[in-house]
Amino acid sequence: MTRATLLTLNKPTSAPAAVTAEPTDAPDQARGFTIVDPDAPQVRLMDLGLTRGDGVFETISVVGGHPQALEPHLQRLAHSAALLDLPEPDLDVWRSAVHAGIAASPDAAAQEFYAKLILTRGVEGSGAPSGWVYVGPAEDFTAARQGIRVVTLDRGYAHDVAETSPWLLAGAKTLSYAANRAALREAARRGADDVIFVSSDDFVLEGPTSNVIVRDGDHVRTPQTDQGILAGTTQASVFEFFEGRGFTTSYKQITAGELETADALWLVSSVRQAAPVTHLDDLPLGTDAALTDDLNSFLLSRTS
Repeated sequence: MTRATLLTLNKPTSAPAAVTAEPTDAPDQARGFTIVDPDAPQVRLMDLGLTRGDGVFETISVVGGHPQALEPHLQRLAHSAALLDLPEPDLDVWRSAVHAGIAASPDAAAQEFYAKLILTRGVEGSGAPSGWVYVGPAEDFTAARQGIRVVTLDRGYAHDVAETSPWLLAGAKTLSYAANRAALREAARRGADDVIFVSSDDFVLEGPTSNVIVRDGDHVRTPQTDQGILAGTTQASVFEFFEGRGFTTSYKQITAGELETADALWLVSSVRQAAPVTHLDDLPLGTDAALTDDLNSFLLSRTS
C-alpha cells in the first residue's frame, strides 16, 4: 500500500541565524523539520489556517522522484506570504523538507506524486507560524489529459482588481479556496469538468486551480498576470515548450469571445499538467491530440 509522508516544520520562517547545509545523516529536527505520522493528529484546532484560511500553499508535481519547478514554487510561496504579511518563509528549510519527504516515499520514484507545502499564521494569539509538507500519490489524470469540458463563470470583479483592491489578495495562493471549490461544483452541475473565470468586464482570468493557454496559429498567449491572477509555474514551462518549437508567446489581455475562435485551448496546472479543452460552454473546440501529447511528455519529463 502506498503511504504518504508528512513533515512538520520546526522553523518554517526565517530567523536571524540562517540554516546551513546539513550532512545527509543529520537528524531531521536539526534541519528544521521532523518526519511525523501522517495518520496522527498534528495541527492545533485553533490554527488560523483552519479557522480563518489564513495561510498560503503550493502544490508541486513529483515525477520520477524529482520535484518539478521547485524553485519557482518556493519563490511563489514567499511572494504569497509577503502579500499576506506573513513572516518570510525559510526557503532552505522548505527545500530540504521537500527533498526529505520525497526520499521517505519510496513509491515516489515509480509513479506520479505531489508535494503540498502549507504555511499558516499559526495558533491564534501565539505569533508562531505553522508549516508542513505533505508528500503523497497524485490522482490519475490520464482522462483529463485527453480532454475536458469547461464552462466560463463570472468571478465578480473587474480585471484590474489587484490595483484597485489589493486587500482582496488577488494573485496570492491562499488557503481560502472555498469559492474555487464552489465554482467547480457549479461546473459539475452544468455537466462540465472545470471552469475558466472571466472578469466582470469580460476579460479571461484563470481556472480555479489552473492557468489558461490559448493558441492562435503559431502564437501562444496567456492572460497577463497584472489582472489579479496567479503567475503559473507550469505555464512558464508551457511557454518554454512552445518557444522551443518555433512558436511565439506573450502575456496579453484576452476577451472571453476570443476563446471561442482559438485554434486550441488548454488549462495547465502543476499536477494535472496540460488538459485540452474540448468544449467551452457546450461549444465544441478544436484540439490537437499529438501536440498535447508532446506537451505533456515535455512537462512530465522535467527534472527541475
